[in-house]
Amino acid sequence: MKAIILSAGEGRRMRPLTLTKPKTMLHVAGKPIIQYNIEALRDSGIKDILLIVNYKEELVKEYFNNGKDFKVNITYKTQKKPDGTADAISYGEDFANDNDLIVLNGDIILDKELISEIINDYDNSKYDTLMVLTNVEDPSHYGVVEIKDSLVKNIIEKPKKEEAPSNLINAGIYIFNKDIFDKIAKTEISSRGEYEITDSLSLQIKDNKKIKGFITDKKWVDVGMPWDLLDINGTFIENIKENINGVIEDGAKINGKIFLDEGSIIRSGVYIQGSVYIGKNCDIGPNSYIRGNSYFGDNVRIGNAVEIKNSIVMENTSINHLSYVGDSVIGSHCNIGAGTNVANLRFDDKTIFMNVKGQKTSTGRRKLGSIIGDKVKTGINTSFSPGVIVGFNSFIGPGILLQHDIESNKIVLLKQQHHLIDNLKR
Repeated sequence: MKAIILSAGEGRRMRPLTLTKPKTMLHVAGKPIIQYNIEALRDSGIKDILLIVNYKEELVKEYFNNGKDFKVNITYKTQKKPDGTADAISYGEDFANDNDLIVLNGDIILDKELISEIINDYDNSKYDTLMVLTNVEDPSHYGVVEIKDSLVKNIIEKPKKEEAPSNLINAGIYIFNKDIFDKIAKTEISSRGEYEITDSLSLQIKDNKKIKGFITDKKWVDVGMPWDLLDINGTFIENIKENINGVIEDGAKINGKIFLDEGSIIRSGVYIQGSVYIGKNCDIGPNSYIRGNSYFGDNVRIGNAVEIKNSIVMENTSINHLSYVGDSVIGSHCNIGAGTNVANLRFDDKTIFMNVKGQKTSTGRRKLGSIIGDKVKTGINTSFSPGVIVGFNSFIGPGILLQHDIESNKIVLLKQQHHLIDNLKR
C-alpha cells in the first residue's frame, strides 16, 4: 500500500499565517502539521508517499526533500490549479500503479493508531473503498455521511444542522483501490466549481461499489481555523517527552515538562508553570513567566519580565521586556516592542469572535488573544484587544490600543495632540 497526502492549498481561513507558508507547514509542538501525518504513515509501515503540492510548494520540498531524513520515500506532484480533491488525487494514478492507496488531507492531525486500524480493517475485507467517519456535535460545516450496515449510502455536503441525516462526518481519510481513478475521470464539476472526491464516492455508490464507513473515536482534528493551532499545540505539548539539550541557569524554576533544544538557554529567575517546547538557539528571560502549554520556534528571544500564556511563538521572533502575550499565535520574524500587551479576555467576559474570510466567526473560546502574521513590529506600550488579527509585514506604532484587524503591509500610527503650558505661569 502507498499513500497520498493532499497539500496543495493555501488555507485561506488561516490567514495571515498562510500568507507566507502553506497551512500544512504551520508548526505545532516543534513540527509542521503535515509531518505528524507522514510519521503516522511511516509508523504503520507505509514508506512510499506522494505529496500533492502547489501553494508555496518550494517550502514543502525544501523541508522534506526526498524523505530520507524521515525514513520514507517522498515524491511530489504539482496540482496545476485548485480544482478540488478529486482532481488532486487524480495526479496519483501513475504513482499508485495498481497498488491500494491511503489518502489523507494534509491539514488534519490524527491518532497514529488509527492508520494501523484502518489498514488492518481494509486488508481483511472486500471493500472497494474505506472512508473514515467521526461523530461531531454540529455536522453542518462538514460532509455528512449516512450509513447502513456499515456501508456508506449517501454523502451530503454541509447541510443545515437540522437537516443532517446523522452526526457522522467525513474525516478526510480514505483507502482506495484503482476503481477510484475510473470514478474521478467521470466526476463532474460541482456547484462550488471543483471536482470533489465526495462526488466520485457518490459515483461508486451508484455503481454498487462497497464503501465501508469506518467510525472512529480516536483523536482527529481538522485544522480549519487559526485558534485550532492552540488546541492542537496544547495537546501535543502536554505529552512531550522531556529532553534538555540546552542550558537552564541556576535560579530558574520549572514546574512542568520541558523540551529544550540545543543552543537554547533559560535564564535565572524564569518561572515555568506548565509544559513548554523551546526550539534551537532560543534565549528565555531573565525573570520571565511562562504558563500554560507554550511553543517557541527556533531563534526566539523572550526578554526580561515577559509573561507568555498558552501561546505559539514562531521562529526568529523577539518579545521584548515587560510584555504580556496570552492565548495567541505570533508569526515568524516579528519584533514585539517593550510593554506590549496582547489581551486574551473580553471586558464583558463573553465569547471572542474573529473575522475569517470576511465573516465574523465565533471562536467558541472565552480566552483568545491575537493572531499575528510574519514580520509584524509593535512599538512600546502597544495593546491588542482580544480577537484582533494583524496581517503580514505591518507595523503598529507606540502607545496604540488596537481594537480592530489590520491588513498586511500597513503602518498604524497614533496622532496625538499636545498642550504646552508654561511651567512658570501655573
